[in-house]
Amino acid sequence: MTERRTEVKEFPLANSLRIQGRVIGALFLREVITRYGRHNIGFLWLFVEPMLFTLGITALWTALQAYHGSSLPIAAFALTGYSTVLLWRNMPTRCIGAIVPNFSLLHHRYVKIIDIFISRVLLEGMGATVSFVVLSIFFIVIGWIDLPENMLTIVFAWTLLSLFGAALAFLLGALNERSELVEKFWHPVSYILFPLSGAAFSVDALPLGAQKAVLWIPMVNAVEMVREGYFGSQYRAHYDLPYLVIITLIVALLALIFTRLAAQDLKQE
Repeated sequence: MTERRTEVKEFPLANSLRIQGRVIGALFLREVITRYGRHNIGFLWLFVEPMLFTLGITALWTALQAYHGSSLPIAAFALTGYSTVLLWRNMPTRCIGAIVPNFSLLHHRYVKIIDIFISRVLLEGMGATVSFVVLSIFFIVIGWIDLPENMLTIVFAWTLLSLFGAALAFLLGALNERSELVEKFWHPVSYILFPLSGAAFSVDALPLGAQKAVLWIPMVNAVEMVREGYFGSQYRAHYDLPYLVIITLIVALLALIFTRLAAQDLKQE
């Protein structure tokens, strides 16, 4: 008897996604090993580093009895604020200047600039997310904060902020290949945006005019959404969801355009 073999036809899109997934996975592991090495706690630094940052801010605020414009506990306010900073600030920092040290990888057929950006963004996003979750559980267990009132709102807001941070990272990373001034300007700009991002204050505590002004900053809207999901009726949140979504889409579109242009420039070189 002859065996009949059925051939499974693979669609081009599925094949492309499979290849890109393998490429991004390899770049992700390469980035982990390059950045954290195999010694000491190695890969765990991905989570420990942002945790130490947030814990340090929380301890400093607690020691100084800092005022943040809300009746919420300092630990809870710092956790929901400074954990978000790690997303929108670290993602662009890692993508700016990412092409030059990985230039040799672009000679491979399947490796693209966007793959390098994605692997770095995933690494930063994973570290910030795990840090946020672990510290939340820790603070809940020791009784510093209560259980979140609306987990879906937190996940939605965190996802939106992650997408905004990734889009901003792609855009600045691509623009940096056209001008090195991007890297020089981003560092002071990120420091200026730090206190304006909503991490250290409540929008409701500001005068009406200042409330409208700070809500033009996309990150403030996301932070307010995270706190609304965390504290619910205890917190009066102010945010503009359509504005945040539109800004994220615009930045993402610009990021894809300039990433493509950067890839074409490298081919000409």
